[in-house]
Formats: sequence, C-alpha cells, structure tokens
Amino acid sequence: MAIRMPRIIQARQILKRPLSNGGSTHASMDIPKGYFAIYVGEQEKKRFVVPVSILSEPRFQQLLHQSEQEFGYNHPMGGITIPCSEDVFTDLASRVGAF
Repeated sequence: MAIRMPRIIQARQILKRPLSNGGSTHASMDIPKGYFAIYVGEQEKKRFVVPVSILSEPRFQQLLHQSEQEFGYNHPMGGITIPCSEDVFTDLASRVGAF
C-alpha cells in the first residue's frame, strides 16, 4: 500500500502556516511538540490533539482526502477539519495508537 507523500507534505504546510493575527493563541499553546490539532464531526466539531505520526496511516490519509474533497484547503475552523463522526475518528485513532 503506497503512502501519498504529497498529501502529508500539504498537511504539514497547512500546520506550519502562521496565525492570521501574527501571535499565538491559548489554543495553539497547549499543543505539545510532535502533535497537531484537528476538528472532527459532522455537525458540531470537536477538537482533538493527535500525534503527527498519524499522518502516515493510510486510513487517516483517506480521511484527509475526504476533507480535501469537502473543504479544499480553506478549513472553516482554521485548522484541519475531518468530516466524519467522532466515533469513527476515535476508533481509527485508538487503533493506530494516537490515544
């Protein structure tokens, strides 16, 4: 199974973007090194902090692709938004050891 490196690189570029106001916020300060925040949910979004190692997981890459199809790279929450239920995401994250 091939890993889609361009998607991983694009996701990392999104995560490295500076904040629009030029400063850091409390929400961005509580993310440990090697982790990133994503928003998950179909209607109401919940914030999760997950390790960057999840980016190499094929099932997570499928979710990123769905996110790209739905939102492009202009995510309404200001971060990566995954359009799936919390249950689906938490199941995937726990299987790959993200939690």
